[in-house]
Amino acid sequence: MANFAVEPSIKPSKPLALTLGEPAGIGPDITIAAWLRRRELNLPAFYLLGDEAFVARRAKALGADIRIASVGAGEAAAAFSEALPVVATGESATAEPGKPDDASAPAALASIRRAVTDVREGRASAVVTNPIAKSVLYRSGFRHPGHTEYLAELAAENGRVPQPVMMLWSPRLAVVPVTIHVSLRDALAQLTSELIVSTVRIVATELKSRFGVERPRIAISGLNPHAGEDGSLGHEEQTVIAPALKVLRKDGIEARGPLPADTMFHEAARATYDCAVCMYHDQALIPIKTVAFDDAVNVTLGLPFIRTSPDHGTAFDIAGTAKANPASLIAALKLASRMAAAQS
Repeated sequence: MANFAVEPSIKPSKPLALTLGEPAGIGPDITIAAWLRRRELNLPAFYLLGDEAFVARRAKALGADIRIASVGAGEAAAAFSEALPVVATGESATAEPGKPDDASAPAALASIRRAVTDVREGRASAVVTNPIAKSVLYRSGFRHPGHTEYLAELAAENGRVPQPVMMLWSPRLAVVPVTIHVSLRDALAQLTSELIVSTVRIVATELKSRFGVERPRIAISGLNPHAGEDGSLGHEEQTVIAPALKVLRKDGIEARGPLPADTMFHEAARATYDCAVCMYHDQALIPIKTVAFDDAVNVTLGLPFIRTSPDHGTAFDIAGTAKANPASLIAALKLASRMAAAQS
């Protein structure tokens, strides 16, 4: 992935739709911090889907010298250079920094829904999401494991829900877990050759279409220690992963493995592939959060639109203190812009 430029040479013609995230978290903080650095960092135009009064209160709490403009999505790009554009969703947020308020859950969900609608109806070029607090949403009746699965439902067409694939991307490493937000026991039960094949096909397709990687090189991890040691430490490499690799190679996909996960992520190994596909959540996320904690970006593949997100949580303990680092959101905005320009 080293050949994929983060800094967009050509920006998309439409702004990015940025969601509010959990109102009590650092999403509003890093949004304000990113906008304040828009000129310095040559950021693409974006607008925040939320509540102007709420954003103004948070800016005041942060001591941020910022102008906020309540606009329609079509006016956001023109307003961006002089004011943070805020597009109303019709739901107000009341949560104070660091104090989750169940009454603000509708504002977080409305922001996500409106962002998806805007990009699908051509008002925005991509969706960028601020972090949500799933525990708050669950108490309001939210039934999805996370953002990724909710976005897939919103992307459904004719009753068909696409398979969402979670990629964590940075200039140094890109990873994809085949199984995502489930327990390790459930991940083992869900892992099949068919799931590996469908996941890697999506990864290969989007590395070409949205990242500009002409011939993606994909490294496939094993499941067990030392990739099973020829069956002595587990049989899934032989019965589940190897058959998937055979199908993928017949497709013309350059997929290598199954590889021992403990030797896949040092610097020399990372130079041999564009994306590492791992069998479960932590197998993929621990290495990228080790090498790229501040600037990794969560990208959802397999959707009919581009979606990126900071790769961190709500950080309630520092919300409203001006201590939140906007680096991952800035990376998410730049990556979404670059991907949108690449496919336009």
